[in-house]
Amino acid sequence: MNCGNELPPTAGLPLRLGDFARTPSRSFTHGLIDWFGIPGPILTCSGTAAMVVALHVLHGREPARSEVIVPAYTCPLAALAVKLVPGLAVIACDTLPGGIDFDPDRLKLLCGPKTLAVAPTHLGGRVADVATAKTIAALHGAAVLEDAAQALGATSAGRSVGLAGDVGFFSMAVGKGLTTYEGGILCAADPVLRADLEASAHRLLKANAYWSIRRIFELLGYAVLYRPSCMGMAYGRNLRRMLDKGDEEKAIGDYFTLADIPLHSLDGFRRRVAANALERLPEFLANGSARAEKRIKALQELEGVRVITEHAGRFNDKGVWPFLMVLMPGRKQRDKALDRLWRCGLGVSKLFARALPDYPFLASCFEGGRVECPNARDLADRMLTISNSHWLCDDDFAQIKAGLKECL
Repeated sequence: MNCGNELPPTAGLPLRLGDFARTPSRSFTHGLIDWFGIPGPILTCSGTAAMVVALHVLHGREPARSEVIVPAYTCPLAALAVKLVPGLAVIACDTLPGGIDFDPDRLKLLCGPKTLAVAPTHLGGRVADVATAKTIAALHGAAVLEDAAQALGATSAGRSVGLAGDVGFFSMAVGKGLTTYEGGILCAADPVLRADLEASAHRLLKANAYWSIRRIFELLGYAVLYRPSCMGMAYGRNLRRMLDKGDEEKAIGDYFTLADIPLHSLDGFRRRVAANALERLPEFLANGSARAEKRIKALQELEGVRVITEHAGRFNDKGVWPFLMVLMPGRKQRDKALDRLWRCGLGVSKLFARALPDYPFLASCFEGGRVECPNARDLADRMLTISNSHWLCDDDFAQIKAGLKECL
């Protein structure tokens, strides 16, 4: 154990108690516009809710289209968001070998007249190849829905991700950088589409006193407990209990049902807290990028180990770094490393338990046989994550690196 402390698996922005009381210098939406250039941001109760709102609008515009294509390695909530919209079906597309982008050849085969939207995902803060997805989608008249849930602050060609496609959304869940405990941001570059999204959000997301009060208390809990001295109680204890039971899905926190996706508006109190915290976010992200760059170089010294970064040919992409996505040479080495490091409180974890079509609780989303996605399954088999938290000191990181080396 890390000197009695527990490090979080991601680099979340810590809150200050003053964030709950101070009057912000500007509203949260104006802060998003000024600091990140997101035009007319629409706030929702979660990133998943933002995706649901977007799909309602896109489906309303193209009711004859019914399929939404998502990466075969992504958060299970993406599939459930599609399922929440009547008449839509989720299609899982394989990724490129050793990467998070769609396999373009596979995407071309899956796209057709029924395709409503293609959803490239900026997984782990990495900037996805939206341009290729957009080109393929355009051949069939499909929309592009950017899943930037883990990428608030990431840019491509100097512009915020989420704006290259038709619609984009971000998450403000715990661990996503800035948090309102749960929350989402929906955006679109086109003002007409943005107005439709805003009207749909107003219609679908009503004020709910129960959820607002619950989330406010959970956010207060985050402010108090999100620190190494308390993370063992808030996170580590349950992690190790679930791992001891052999339940990786619940250990990671990627087991969901439709009941886990409430639809309601984001209350004004948490908007104010977020506005105050947002003032610190640009510097926080910049420090995280510098820290990640240093540690990626150190991991590259390990033979056969690779960290997923931006595509080498896209020099204007600049992601954010909540954690490092590390690919081990094979599943045997990855599992050995997790056996050694996952329980140690050092912020080593697993992003998702398996490829999207392989979750038993998503079986109804992928009826009709086994989905062919060998590259996504390879990602699930070989990847582990290392926290990029500012609390992970150089000595802790050296311990992780030594542990990985021994497992090669």
